[in-house]
Amino acid sequence: METRKIFVRRATLADVELIVPLFDAYRQFYEQARNLALAREFLRERLERDQSVIFVALHSDGAAVGFTQLFPSFSSASAQRIFILNDLFVDPAARRNGVGQQLLEAAAEFGRGEGAIRLTLSTAHSNTSAQSLYEAQGWRRDEVFRNYYLPL
Repeated sequence: METRKIFVRRATLADVELIVPLFDAYRQFYEQARNLALAREFLRERLERDQSVIFVALHSDGAAVGFTQLFPSFSSASAQRIFILNDLFVDPAARRNGVGQQLLEAAAEFGRGEGAIRLTLSTAHSNTSAQSLYEAQGWRRDEVFRNYYLPL
């Protein structure tokens, strides 16, 4: 699959069915059970409620080969808008062809256009291939703050 045959655009509700298998595969990567219905409902709700921005990478034949999802947030310290790049997934058959790079570029361009001061993301410590991609695109690992979470 060649990069020049990939087109990245902002997804709409009409794209949910294209993204569902990729989103489900993303969730499985993070050790969640396969659940296409849950994936469909989650994506549909985010788009209907305007709670996230999704970019989809499409091959020239119309097949979805990747996506990224951004959630709006704010930085209290700077009192400005940020976006959390919560999901990035590229179909394994399309990897190493610049698809992830194109999705990251689309996300950054969108963030700039919205006046955000930064994008932020988290990834598994073991996801070294994604870390290499992020760093190659100018993302910096946070050496100041340690992230925590509270299971509810």
